[in-house]
Amino acid sequence: MKEIKAFIRTEKLNKVAEQLKKNKFCCFTVFEGEGVGNYADPLTEYPSLKFPYLHTKVIKLEIVCSKENVDSILTIIKTFAHTGESGDGIIYVMDVEQKIKIKHAL
Repeated sequence: MKEIKAFIRTEKLNKVAEQLKKNKFCCFTVFEGEGVGNYADPLTEYPSLKFPYLHTKVIKLEIVCSKENVDSILTIIKTFAHTGESGDGIIYVMDVEQKIKIKHAL
């Protein structure tokens, strides 16, 4: 199994999520966050009132999938999160050793 973590622009979440669900990748988690980096789009990013030194609002999307589905999911994320501008995001793919559903853990 693999875990995909994608940091994308906030305004791209709906399209990415829509396409993941349309392609039967229904189960993922979404987090709002802020970050610092050289990748920000200076035309759309502003300092946060909560964190004045953090300037990039991002969405982190996490999904665990079979190895066979990684390429399809990556294609969806890259296609629908892309603007071609600085700050489009980054994707990580990692190994998952084990999955345990808590309701079955006892």
